[in-house]
Amino acid sequence: MNLTSAVKKGRINSAFKQLMSVHWIMSACYLVLFITGSGMARLSRGTLFRSELYDFHKSIGALVVALLTWRILVLLQVWWRKYTKNLPRFTPEWTRKFILHTLLYLLMFAVPVSGFFFSNSYKSNNVNFFWLTLPDFFPQNSSLVDLGRSVHFWIAYTFLALILLHILQQWKVVKANWRRFKSFLMTKKLNKIAN
Repeated sequence: MNLTSAVKKGRINSAFKQLMSVHWIMSACYLVLFITGSGMARLSRGTLFRSELYDFHKSIGALVVALLTWRILVLLQVWWRKYTKNLPRFTPEWTRKFILHTLLYLLMFAVPVSGFFFSNSYKSNNVNFFWLTLPDFFPQNSSLVDLGRSVHFWIAYTFLALILLHILQQWKVVKANWRRFKSFLMTKKLNKIAN
C-alpha cells in the first residue's frame, strides 16, 4: 500500500469513525427521549419536577436535531468518498438496508419536530434548549394539541419499531459491541481490584 492510499484510507476511516461516534451519541439521546417521554406521559400535573422533566426532554429533542445535522454532513462525506469511484451494488439486500436507513433518518427528524409541533401548539415559547428559549417553529393553536400529541406518539413508536428492526438486521454488530462492552467493564473491574 502506498502513502497516498494509506492517507485516503485514514481519512475514510476517520469520517466513518465520526459517523459511528455520532450514531452512538444519538442512540443514547433517543434512549433518554424514549424513557423520559414514556415516563412523563404517566405523570399527573401536580407531580414534583414534572415541568423540569418536560424541559429536559425538549432540550434533548433540540440536541438530536443539531446532532442529526452533523450526522448528515458526515454521512455525505463518507458516501462521497465511498461511492465516487465505485457505485454500490444494487442488490435486494442493499435496497432493503437503504430503505430502512432512509426511513430511520426521516424519523430521526420527524420525532423531535412533531414534539416541537405538540409543544408549540400547547403554549408559545415553551421549547428550551436547556436554559435557552428557542423560537417557536409552529404557531400556538389549542385546537391542534390533541393532534400534536397523537402525531408525536405515533411517529415516536413507529421510529422505535424501526430501531428494533435495525437492531435485528445488525444483530452480529450488536453482539460484537456487547462483547466489547463486557470486556471493557471486566478490565475496569480488574484494574480497580488491582489498585
